[in-house]
Amino acid sequence: MTAMHTPDELRQLQGLAAQLQAGDWHAAHDGVQRIPGLLAAWLHGIVHLQEGDLEDAENWYERAGKRFRQRESLAQELAQFHAALAQAMAGGAAAGA
Repeated sequence: MTAMHTPDELRQLQGLAAQLQAGDWHAAHDGVQRIPGLLAAWLHGIVHLQEGDLEDAENWYERAGKRFRQRESLAQELAQFHAALAQAMAGGAAAGA
């Protein structure tokens, strides 16, 4: 699994997170499982939190290098994910400048 994401993958993750926040975790799950990388693994774990599948959520958190047992609420996790995603997108923009 790669740690870096392409700009297209970051945009896809942004859209998938929006789907999850809108309550469409099925679509978010279908999309996120096609994207490699640490942010995708974290979002995949968050999707499993939303659906109540804690065993799979813990597995995806581990893949993302996150501590499952130290996670926050679903809303806080999504906020932290969005912050990390924004930072990755800004880093990509700075690297491309």
